[in-house]
Amino acid sequence: MQTMHTSQPSGDLLTRVVRRQPEIVRAWEPVINDRRRVDLALVREHAEPRRGLSDAVNAWRAANSKNFHRGLDRVAIADMHGIPTHFGALYVAKIHACGDVEELGLASLRVVTDAGVAFIADAFTNTVEAENMNFHGMGTGTTAEAASQTALTTELTTEYNPNSTRATGVQTSPTNVYQTVGTNTIDSGTPAVTEHGIFSQAATGGGTMLDRSVFSAINLASGDGIQFTYQLTFTSGG
Repeated sequence: MQTMHTSQPSGDLLTRVVRRQPEIVRAWEPVINDRRRVDLALVREHAEPRRGLSDAVNAWRAANSKNFHRGLDRVAIADMHGIPTHFGALYVAKIHACGDVEELGLASLRVVTDAGVAFIADAFTNTVEAENMNFHGMGTGTTAEAASQTALTTELTTEYNPNSTRATGVQTSPTNVYQTVGTNTIDSGTPAVTEHGIFSQAATGGGTMLDRSVFSAINLASGDGIQFTYQLTFTSGG
C-alpha cells in the first residue's frame, strides 16, 4: 500500500520598491550665446514666472526673485560694458519621493568665493585638483552670500542619505562653462532647504567651498531630493 502525503506551500513574500533618482533631470543650456555674451532673455526665461509653468513653480520663482536679482544685476552690468567676468549659475529641481519632478529653474547667480578663486589658482600649480570641485552640499541657512564665506550657514548632516555625505556630481564642460550636476536626497527630517554650495570633498564639515547660493525655501520630507545643476561660466575678451 502506498501512502501519499501533501503539503500546502507557506511563507511570507516581502516586497520593497526601490526608486532610482534620475542622473540628469534636465540639461539646462548655459546662458552664454554664440557670441560669448550673456543671453539675458534666456536667463529670465529660466528664472522668472511665465505662462506654461505650474502654479507651484511660478510661486516659487516669484518668491525667489530677490535672490536671483542679487546676481543678475552684476552679470548684466558686466555684459552691458563687454567686461569679461565669471559667475556661478545654480539650477534646481525638486524630486519627490514618488518620483515626480518639479523643475523650478534658475535659482541664483551668486557667489564665487575668495577661497574658491584661491583653489582655482592653486590648481594651475598642481597643488590641488580643480576637478575635485564636484560635491553638492545643501542647508537651511538664509544669510546672504558673501565672497569671504567658507562654508554653508547651516548645512544638513544626518538628514543626508547617506548621512553627512554630499552628492557627487556628474561633470561636463560646455563652451566656456564648467558644469556639475548632483542629486541630494534625505532620509530623515523635514528641512526647508535654502542654500547650496559646491565643495572639494564629499564629507560634511570640511573641504573648500567654491560657490554659495541662497534661494527661496524648498520643503523636503523623507525620500525627497533636490537635483542641483551648477555652471561656472567664464566670458572671454577684454
